[in-house]
Amino acid sequence: MAQNSDTRPSNPEFDAEVAELKAVAGKGVGAKLALYTRKSGPGWLQGAITLGGGSLAGALYLGVIMGYSMMWIQPLAMFLGVIMLCAISYVTLSTGEKPFQAINRHVSPALGWGWLIATMMANIVWCLPQFSLGTGALVQNLVPGMDMKLAAGLILGVAVLVVWFYNSGSKGIKLFEIVLKVMVGVVVLSFFGVVIALTAKGSLRWGEIFGGLVPDFSLLFKPAPSLDAPIAATGAFSGWWSQLVADLQKDKIITAFATAVGINMTFLLPYSMLRKGWGRPHRGLAIYDLSLGLIIPFVLATGCVVIAAASQFHRNTDIGESGKSKASYAAFLDQRLTAEHGKTYSDLVQRIKWARDAEDVASTLMLQPRYDALHAALPQADKDMAAMMAERDNQDLAGTLSPLVGDVISQKLFGIGVLGMGLSTIIILMVINGFAFCEAIGKEPVGNWHRIGSMIPAIGVVGPFVWAKAAPALATPTSVIGGAMLPIAYLTFFLIMNSRSLLGDAMPTGIRRVIWNTLMGIATSVALFGSIWGLRGKKLGDFPIGNVALGLLVLLLVAGIFGFLSKNRKHAAAQRP
Repeated sequence: MAQNSDTRPSNPEFDAEVAELKAVAGKGVGAKLALYTRKSGPGWLQGAITLGGGSLAGALYLGVIMGYSMMWIQPLAMFLGVIMLCAISYVTLSTGEKPFQAINRHVSPALGWGWLIATMMANIVWCLPQFSLGTGALVQNLVPGMDMKLAAGLILGVAVLVVWFYNSGSKGIKLFEIVLKVMVGVVVLSFFGVVIALTAKGSLRWGEIFGGLVPDFSLLFKPAPSLDAPIAATGAFSGWWSQLVADLQKDKIITAFATAVGINMTFLLPYSMLRKGWGRPHRGLAIYDLSLGLIIPFVLATGCVVIAAASQFHRNTDIGESGKSKASYAAFLDQRLTAEHGKTYSDLVQRIKWARDAEDVASTLMLQPRYDALHAALPQADKDMAAMMAERDNQDLAGTLSPLVGDVISQKLFGIGVLGMGLSTIIILMVINGFAFCEAIGKEPVGNWHRIGSMIPAIGVVGPFVWAKAAPALATPTSVIGGAMLPIAYLTFFLIMNSRSLLGDAMPTGIRRVIWNTLMGIATSVALFGSIWGLRGKKLGDFPIGNVALGLLVLLLVAGIFGFLSKNRKHAAAQRP
């Protein structure tokens, strides 16, 4: 049966808070909202990790590739994610149990361990782009010319220092957290300012923007309508470009969706609530807290980022001067020429690469003119499409702030904000991993065991070097991987919300149960669709890693469902006279 999470040693401060919550329970909405606003907390912690490098990159590239047409995707992802987070908070606050242990006992060890392992994997995977974004902010925006290894080392050193003393409660650490929030706030508020500045200049088409808030699910499988004309202009290769753009959009959409509510956020929320001492009386506060600290800031901030990026980069054929955009532009032209000439062209590109790597100047000089001539001979329509699709680096993306403060200051503002986003997210990912590690080995999440677990994601410091130059584009492949893990958490909490053995009389019944199950069923189904859509056909070289991952995911989910049904039958049998 469910435990009484309010059975605890007397604490005057906690008792006073519970008394306040009970006092407003029967009052109007205004009284509740006033108190809930003052008492909110864990929702803002969720907001701190959500408004990180991944969500920034997801929003920016939605605007770059798809314009205003996918304004709806991130609000929808956040709404579905918050449904599941509300379910997680309801279960945690109703039982007072640590979720990992409760899942293993009442649902399925397969899902419990799958959730924990997937969380730890996601922490490591998502640290890669955070280190890359932070390093890029230092060497490109804040201190141009700074050695990349030094920049990555500084970020790692600061993150390790903060996490090491995280549980100490020292004033210095709290001050540092405030500074990080201010840094993130600078760039978020700056994008608000950009939208205001662009509106004042008459540069925004608000009809299209509001139209982009209406879901159009056909855009999951075809290019944005604004790209129809440029694609058609490529003539015989319009079908090829259409497929390439659709595939590229798919990864950008998954990035935006997966970074709204990630699987590691589902692990952070219950533990942050338990650490804060919340119990059953806080269930209403928890739902409000998630809305105030998570939904509203996320939707407003990412919406402004999409608008700013779309207004300046969507269908823009100017690739700028950054090395990243030029290299990406050339890579798209290479793909287009390979589609036309096949192995003959791909062999030429490979031979040039070998010659450059071997510093064979003679061979490079012999091969390069043929390569350049083929690029120059491409129709302008193909070159325009390659330019529109080109990835952007921190220098390019900082330009979205130019309408507000000019080119020079925009680089510094963007750098400060991205560094704050990256660093704060690294720290929170490390802290979450400490919780997960301690659960895995059966230790309390404090002291040296928590510190050891927290250091595991620090391997992400290799991101800027292993995955090429620092760039927000790293957030896309990592988010595809992270998004594929999300159904594990969603199905787990869908089942646990229906566990009589765990929740007892706290389990929703009647119409409340129907509403909960309907909403959670929709969220779980969408997450599963996203995993199948994102992983199907993915290859690592010639190895079909995506299909293998999907097979393992399905086996885990099926094992979890059968385990839950078995435990439910045993519980029902034990309750019979």
